Order: sequence, then C-alpha cells, then structure tokens
Amino acid sequence: MPAQPIFEARVDVARNIVRTRFFGDVTAAGMQDAVARVEAMLSNLKPGFSGFADFRDITSMGLDCVPALAKIMDLCREHGIGLIIRRLPEPTRDIGINILSVVHYRGQVRTVTVDTLEEAERALR
Repeated sequence: MPAQPIFEARVDVARNIVRTRFFGDVTAAGMQDAVARVEAMLSNLKPGFSGFADFRDITSMGLDCVPALAKIMDLCREHGIGLIIRRLPEPTRDIGINILSVVHYRGQVRTVTVDTLEEAERALR
C-alpha cells in the first residue's frame, strides 16, 4: 500500500509566498519528498519571499524527521526568505521547531507564530 502524503505546498508567485502544510503521521521518508518539493518551488520565488508553515494537523512526527525539516529551513534561508509565519503543532507533537528555527534561520528571518489561519493571512499581507 503506498504511503499517504503528509505534505502539501503551494506557491503564490504574484505575492511571493510559499505555503506548506504538514499533517498526519509524518515520517522521515515522507519528509524527503517535502524537501525535494520545496527545493523545486524556491526557484519560483524572489529573495525576501514569505512562507507559511502549518504544522497544526500533525498527529505524529518522529525525531528522525529533524534532518529533513532542518534542510527545508536551510534551503529557505539560503534562497532569501524574509518572513516565516508558523502555526505550530500541539506541544506533545512538537519536535523542537522553535529551537530548529533559531539554529537554522540564525536570526536572519523574521518569525511570527499564529494560532489560526486567519491570523496567518493577516500576517502575510
């Protein structure tokens, strides 16, 4: 049986925004697909782009997903992300996204954490 997707991503070229959503049981194998997709999408964005990363609907995410998540953060930083809006998972499902952000964005990326999709949309304006 094929693995269920755990990741969605869309680029809004006109607004220079990438939106990502992680959900379900996130695995290291599924995260490799996410890395490849984000890397391919970055060529459509200009430096200073904004990102929305929605982690709220994760049911589980193992520590073996950390390297791939860190790679996505590094790719975004290297491509010039200017703002990241995050909707974090419940604390029991968080693998240290706050710590990873500090290490991989290196204080170079403005980061805003929101609780709702409406807050995210307001922050992306």
